[in-house]
Amino acid sequence: MAMGKKRKMRTRSRIREGRASGCGRGLRVALSAVLLVASLSCARDEFDRGGLERTEDLTESLANDLLAFSVEVRERNFDAVLGEYTAPAVRALPWPDSVPPTTELSPLVLHREWQVAGDAVELAGADWVDNLRAFVARFRSLEDVRFKVKGAKIDADTGAAAEANIKFFIVGRDESGRREWVKGTGEIEVARNEGERWRFTAFRPLTLYSKVAATELFSEIAFPAGVSAVAPAFGVGSNQGFVSHGAAAADVNNDGLVDLAASGVDQNYLYINEGNGRFRDASESSLVKFAPIGSGALFLDYDNDGDSDLFFAAVGLQVLLENRFVPSGKIEFWDVSEKAGVDREAVGFSAVATDVNRDGRTDIYVCSYNHYGTVMPNSWYRATNGTANLFFVNRGDGVFEEAAAEWGLQDTRWSYAAGFVDIDEDGDQDLYVANDFGENALYRNDGAGFTDVAGAMGIVDPGFGMGVDFGDYDNDGLLDLHVTNMSSTAGNRILKLLYPEQHEIRRVLGKQAAGNSLYRNQGDGTFRDVTADVRGLSGGWAFGGGFIDFDNDGRQDIYTPNGFVSGKSMKDT
Repeated sequence: MAMGKKRKMRTRSRIREGRASGCGRGLRVALSAVLLVASLSCARDEFDRGGLERTEDLTESLANDLLAFSVEVRERNFDAVLGEYTAPAVRALPWPDSVPPTTELSPLVLHREWQVAGDAVELAGADWVDNLRAFVARFRSLEDVRFKVKGAKIDADTGAAAEANIKFFIVGRDESGRREWVKGTGEIEVARNEGERWRFTAFRPLTLYSKVAATELFSEIAFPAGVSAVAPAFGVGSNQGFVSHGAAAADVNNDGLVDLAASGVDQNYLYINEGNGRFRDASESSLVKFAPIGSGALFLDYDNDGDSDLFFAAVGLQVLLENRFVPSGKIEFWDVSEKAGVDREAVGFSAVATDVNRDGRTDIYVCSYNHYGTVMPNSWYRATNGTANLFFVNRGDGVFEEAAAEWGLQDTRWSYAAGFVDIDEDGDQDLYVANDFGENALYRNDGAGFTDVAGAMGIVDPGFGMGVDFGDYDNDGLLDLHVTNMSSTAGNRILKLLYPEQHEIRRVLGKQAAGNSLYRNQGDGTFRDVTADVRGLSGGWAFGGGFIDFDNDGRQDIYTPNGFVSGKSMKDT
């Protein structure tokens, strides 16, 4: 599945210019909070827009300084931590100086509860930094450190002092070389002089615990396995697009080994599994390298000749490559897009395939987005001005007929990902579509067409949908639904400033900052949202992912990849 990506954040001025109406122009915030506030300011004009903008600008400056502080901690640059981020005195609850024992959460994961209770004491700034340095020193290496603002009270008149609730995590290798993820929450007080960074004047951890890997699970082996590829940094050279790219796996030469295909910013790739833990780069010899660049990669046997062909959803004309291993015995892929009738325009982000009409031939559905930034959604959660999705019906003579409109599948809600599933167990494949700026759809297959029944089934899920998967998480024999969405600390922070917890607008728009959703199949044709029951699924800027039995214990776990553009300052994530 491809993971194309909207650029929800351009620059502040670009965001303002892109809005269709004048409402909310004054608010300048981070990540999807910009989108939320744009809707909020239209819905509630009576709030102090200027005051909110001032408060959120100050909060954003604190958030950015905390992220810059995080980088210095990650780099163990404690001279900068002392010189730029720490006041001469810090009233603090010291970081723990003894390592607590672990308890088993599962055969793969251990838990460690750190002791942070007690009264804050006055420390010299240098002593507090030394205390933090000592806590971090137990890590052999650091992979990531993040301190983030959950909510803040700031003197908006002077912009010189603030109190904030924060969350933070530290990920690295502990003293034994095991991977450890320290998570915590806390209260801080900060102050600053004009032109300087925010400096800690108080720091009190409230909760602090660790998850420790009981065993080494995965290692990065792309380079020795022969499947590493380096693209230019985002915004440099050929890497100017607004989509990311995807990969697919299949046995393309029928030798019993799984091969890989991937799309990239400068070319497509094909890697042939040699059976010894390594892959051979066959991108050029197979001609895949020379095909038009795609986004979502998908293997299918469209011509029923016994080998796997390769389809690319693409921004532009869609691409179909016929695998010529049958009949030639050579691993070559010929571009048959025009001949097969799939050379249709779309902002294709991903594609899925199945036999929709049960005629023994594989059909293809393409999720189509729009050119975000050039075209803006006409609603942040009920958009209808994306580009139309495509549905290619396989005629069996090597040609597909595009029939999305005839089948009721011409979704225009900025579609991102989809999944075929026989959700009503009637023998044909239904279709769930995760839409980014529009409500999601569950298209029930009625034999000669589809009907959107997501509302009746309780799975509209109006978040920033970017992934879908079905699995039986509670082992009751029924397929449940996981939807990947964005979660936004900044969005939740602003909603709390504007609306009480039970307010309808906060409930509706809060969904767009809440993260992934889990729906339990109730067995009566409806689903129940059980996300809160499983303590939330905040995955950040999340894509794709879904169910997998990670530890082979017979229960479905959930994996969620996430992230977007990142830089050393972290301000451009």
